[in-house]
Amino acid sequence: MNLSAAEIEAIREQSSHYEDKAAAAIEALKIVQQQRGWISDENIKDIAALLEMSPAELDSVATFYNLIYRKPVGKKVIHYCDSVSCWMLGAENNRQYLGERLGIGLGETTADGEYTLLPIVCLGACDRAPVLMIGERTYFNVDRAKLNEILEQTGQPDG
Repeated sequence: MNLSAAEIEAIREQSSHYEDKAAAAIEALKIVQQQRGWISDENIKDIAALLEMSPAELDSVATFYNLIYRKPVGKKVIHYCDSVSCWMLGAENNRQYLGERLGIGLGETTADGEYTLLPIVCLGACDRAPVLMIGERTYFNVDRAKLNEILEQTGQPDG
């Protein structure tokens, strides 16, 4: 097993709250991702064994939940909302600007490993669109000027 003792203990603690250990799948995935940044195929096998489910079952949960990363990502993941409301109010312009400023396309990571740019279906803030999220922080009414402020706050110097 490639999981650390701390990860195994945390997963066992989470799964102890449920009659069916598989009910803790998302929490278990989050525990490992928090430590490693993403979930490898080997991690899927190890977590599935602890939760008494097949790797295929756990992988289906991991690939459905869009905040679980199955490939390496940057230290900061930028999720830009591409829902209809955000799209109508400029999300595509924001995505293009981010791509130009960071030198990456969708699903790519900057050469320094700092940022990954990913779409997300909806961040649930259509009344304050366009919206994006970096880590656990959500930004509202985003335009080019606000993107520059956000990137400066998160450590990206003027491009």
